[in-house]
Amino acid sequence: MKSKLMWSAVVKCDKRYDGKFFYAVKTTGIFCRPSCKSKTPNYDNICFFENATDAIEQGFRPCKRCQPERSIKTFDPQQEIVDDSIIYLKQHYQEKITLNSLAFKIGVSPYYLSRIFKKKLGITPHKYLEIIRIHKAQRLLLNTVHTSTEICFQVGYKNFSSFYRHFKKIYGCSPSQFRIQNGKRNREPLLKGHKKS
Repeated sequence: MKSKLMWSAVVKCDKRYDGKFFYAVKTTGIFCRPSCKSKTPNYDNICFFENATDAIEQGFRPCKRCQPERSIKTFDPQQEIVDDSIIYLKQHYQEKITLNSLAFKIGVSPYYLSRIFKKKLGITPHKYLEIIRIHKAQRLLLNTVHTSTEICFQVGYKNFSSFYRHFKKIYGCSPSQFRIQNGKRNREPLLKGHKKS
């Protein structure tokens, strides 16, 4: 395949050429698929490879965004990013998490992470985090004797008013009302990609 044709595919982010070749950027030491949405590099700084193995052997690292080392037939790079984000949110929901800090941990831009999260799940990463926290709070309300205020801080909120507002938005009542009305019954918020644990 001629380099002129490959360069055209890179500029257009043409998915039709994924798997047929890879390109690497000498200044960053990273290699990508032709369809990668990263900023178009300078032509003088790139080189082409027939496969990912060759690029790795030459010392280039796979792009975290398009992950060219993965099988093209079975791998959805956007879903992988969303899945990694979900895992991180579930493990660190008690901590302060912003879109910027989450995107940094996952290795993509905040804008890109927000966009594909909405595309895949229909909600923002922040909204997903809120539902995780409220879900955890719901369980604590039903299975512990901790007060609503104690639970508020245990699930990552910094003030009770924010916790109260989000809880009521999801369940339609205050945390204390929820505890009284439900007793031992376990009602969980519906969340795409979220499994009971």
